[in-house]
Amino acid sequence: MSKARKRKTALVALAFILPFFVLYTIFTIWPVIQGFYVSLHKWGLMGKQDFIGLDNYTKFLGDKNFWGALKNTAIFTVITTPLLVITALVLAILANRATKMKKGLRIIYYLPSVLSVSVASFIAKYVFSPYTGLINGLLHTIGVLPADQEMQWLNDPGLVWWTISLMTVWWTIGFSMLLYLSALQDISTDIYEAASIDGATKRQQLFSIVLPLLKPTTWLVILLQMIACVKVFGQIYMITGGGPASSTRPMVQYIYENAFEKNNMGYAAAMSYVLFAILLILSLGQQMLQRKGEE
Repeated sequence: MSKARKRKTALVALAFILPFFVLYTIFTIWPVIQGFYVSLHKWGLMGKQDFIGLDNYTKFLGDKNFWGALKNTAIFTVITTPLLVITALVLAILANRATKMKKGLRIIYYLPSVLSVSVASFIAKYVFSPYTGLINGLLHTIGVLPADQEMQWLNDPGLVWWTISLMTVWWTIGFSMLLYLSALQDISTDIYEAASIDGATKRQQLFSIVLPLLKPTTWLVILLQMIACVKVFGQIYMITGGGPASSTRPMVQYIYENAFEKNNMGYAAAMSYVLFAILLILSLGQQMLQRKGEE
């Protein structure tokens, strides 16, 4: 290829890349830089006040509310991630079976994912509310719950996390199910036929063939779900408001409160970068575990 042709190819490639790069710089890179600049100042809604260096980054070390919010986020992640991964895998296997209900099951499993966070949260509040909620009504009907007793799904600290986690899994499982379903369809039928000829049962095929071949997808689903759990905000804010007594307030909600309710955007920006560092560490740790598992 001549130099003129190479130059023309490079200019064409640059013409395609440049619009995206400009927009990405304006809406992603520059806000990241500006956010770090804000975190180094005492900054309110009216703008910059004083330069305080790394004071915002050391402040959270003695902030019990920060550690409480971080603990709540960790609890939500530990409960929701394995619950979603296992459920998504089971639903994908069911939706991949050669039955007449195959297409219908895929639609049913994915349908909640199209709901907005406000609609999904409203449904969860209705389903789990005492006295008028669907769950308590069902428990009364089948005799599990006495008529004069109500389960406080949204107010009991021992139940509220399970309520939020179940709602989150129901609402968001569609995408993870599709990832697993796509991976299952990539497994050649020849592998199953060869295993059947060798006398492998369905259970043996599941644990010796299907699950090992789904490992890359499982790692991906775990990573995506961990990131989503650490960033959780909408459903918790709308269902419990972080209560009872801040027992379900996650990190993002605490950052939001500091920025827009306490007018302390510098501290909120610093906590945002701490949260970013946590996500980065989790992602790198997950990648290292994946590589060791592949070796």
